[in-house]
Amino acid sequence: MLVEQSYGLTFFLKSSKNEKIRHIYLRITVDGIPKETSTKRKWYPDRWDQKEGKAIGTKEDARALNTFLESLTTKINSHRTELMNNDIPISSIDLINFVNGKYRARNKVLEEFQEHNDEMAKLVITKEYSKGTHDRYITARSHVQEFIRYKYNKNDLEFSALNYEFIKDYDLYLKTVRKCSNNTSLKYISNFKKIVLRAIAKEIIQKDPFKLFVSKKTKIRKKPLTKAELQRIEEKVFSSERLTIVRDIFVFQCYTGLSYIDAFQLKWEDIKEADDGTMWIMSSRQKSKADTDIPLLPKALEIIAKYQDDPRCLNRGTVLPGRSNQKMNEYLKEIAVLCDIHVTLNTHKARRTFASTVTLNNGVSMHVVKEMLGHYSIKQTEDYAITEQASIAREMKELSAKLKGTENSNDDLRKFLEKLEKEFQELKNAQKNNTFEDRYSTFENMLDRVKAIV
Repeated sequence: MLVEQSYGLTFFLKSSKNEKIRHIYLRITVDGIPKETSTKRKWYPDRWDQKEGKAIGTKEDARALNTFLESLTTKINSHRTELMNNDIPISSIDLINFVNGKYRARNKVLEEFQEHNDEMAKLVITKEYSKGTHDRYITARSHVQEFIRYKYNKNDLEFSALNYEFIKDYDLYLKTVRKCSNNTSLKYISNFKKIVLRAIAKEIIQKDPFKLFVSKKTKIRKKPLTKAELQRIEEKVFSSERLTIVRDIFVFQCYTGLSYIDAFQLKWEDIKEADDGTMWIMSSRQKSKADTDIPLLPKALEIIAKYQDDPRCLNRGTVLPGRSNQKMNEYLKEIAVLCDIHVTLNTHKARRTFASTVTLNNGVSMHVVKEMLGHYSIKQTEDYAITEQASIAREMKELSAKLKGTENSNDDLRKFLEKLEKEFQELKNAQKNNTFEDRYSTFENMLDRVKAIV
């Protein structure tokens, strides 16, 4: 049976402008959280025992009021006991709602999760969430459901059953039974935490079971394609039109930084001409809704021109032919093999390739790349920006040239100094009259300054 930490019930008179008679209020406190409501009865301050919370005297009106208050107390305590016997969490707001005839049973864990997912499904229609996000929460609920059956042999749990041990064991279940990686486990736990925080906001649960749970994401270096790898994909001639189209869409992403969904949905009205005559993509990202302005590089313009009269594009009203993300990633695996690429090729790698290989490695600043990717923070961009060996070699070569240039400058200065010292010695030996004294002094000062520089 569920036992709460503390419980209190009291009646009191609430102050009013009319001091002769006041409203009687009920206050219920559970686990230190008080809630109150009016009993819709009034009484006289001079005939009220505040310590006992009832009317004073044996008159008929006093006896009738006390009987009402006792009956209400019994009704509340009976409901509270029923909830406890059924392991249903109790809160002061629940008991007050019961008094006011507004009480309804609180959702259990999976019920609340389902309610959240149903609401999200409606928001997918309004484009506030993507279908992929909704699908991820469906999977997350399924994992929680399976864990509850696995550990508790129940179809659902009350939120009161959630604690640090539940979260810790769920994390272990995901990594061992479900064979999820650390980062994937943390994503599912994060999805579940959203449901728990929602329950806390609705006062279904009082304490956060995640409070002591500490997790750390594993840093994974998701490398972009190198310049050579990207070139092999660009130059490869495929016998299959299917692979040619997928390659072109992928390369377009590599030169624009667009995510799969943004490239898939790109329309001609998103292509605009700037004042200087250059062509730009000016649209909003599907995921973050952030405005994205991207200048079109020659390779991207070449691909756009290739498909401008394609019937598939005309039917869809888009710039590029359509392929589902699943099919794109499936066909990109084939392309990787044919192009001798020994890394996992997927649509997201194109975005990383744009960030590192195409832009940062060619001198574009991190802040400019951030704006083109539509990121909210520079930290997001830094996660994409993995400097390849060629970039490091190039920058070190530039540094070496600068240092060598400095050395050359010093060599020239030393040669000049030697010549200056020789001329000075000749001048000193040739000194013959007083008028020459001022010229000699000036020359000596010049020599001292040059020595100081060297």
